[in-house]
Amino acid sequence: MKKIIIPFFCAVFFSATVTAQQKAAPVKASAVQTAITPQQIIDKYYKALGGKDKLMAIKTSIIDNTLSIQGMEVSMSTKKMGNKFRSEQSMMGQKMIQVFDGEKGYADQMGQKMDIPADKIPELKKSKVIDALGYEASNFKTANVEKIDGKDYNVLVSDKGKFYFDAATGLLYKSEAKEGNALVKSYMTVDGIQFPAEIEAEGNGQKVIIKTTKVVLNSGVTDADFK
Repeated sequence: MKKIIIPFFCAVFFSATVTAQQKAAPVKASAVQTAITPQQIIDKYYKALGGKDKLMAIKTSIIDNTLSIQGMEVSMSTKKMGNKFRSEQSMMGQKMIQVFDGEKGYADQMGQKMDIPADKIPELKKSKVIDALGYEASNFKTANVEKIDGKDYNVLVSDKGKFYFDAATGLLYKSEAKEGNALVKSYMTVDGIQFPAEIEAEGNGQKVIIKTTKVVLNSGVTDADFK
């Protein structure tokens, strides 16, 4: 099986997050002067997702996805608890596992095990069960409004990239970062909380369509999953 690397956007978007530019239809964009702040954009995002209190009450999650990549279909299941995660990707009987136990981690594909690079560990330690809770206003250099094809988007810019939020709904619409680009095509509601239902992502020279098939909250995850 070919080595398949899925940006964890799927985080940070959402982490599906630009060495390669997303090849979408050209759009007309223009900046609009505004007094909006990064904190206001983030607060509106939390509210749109279901409320910060609800998001913080989620201690574990299991998210199942199907990924269409290079003409192939990959099944992926990701378990999270705090800053720990376990992701299993399977295709044609072959499996790839990525595990992070909060301090260290590894990837195992077809019996070949490789430690997560040391330079990736500090960022992984900051991760959350709900990725949106990782947004901090102090990390963003600017906040403004941009019009794209006549529609307003609240935009946050940081060293990691550019994040567009629908000004009407408050939900994250797309991200542009060094790892790649991601566009949220739709959302789904689980226990009163919004999750991306379909994402188009591009990174590492790969184009991926990610569809969420199942979300389980606060059930079915233990520390044993991250060994």
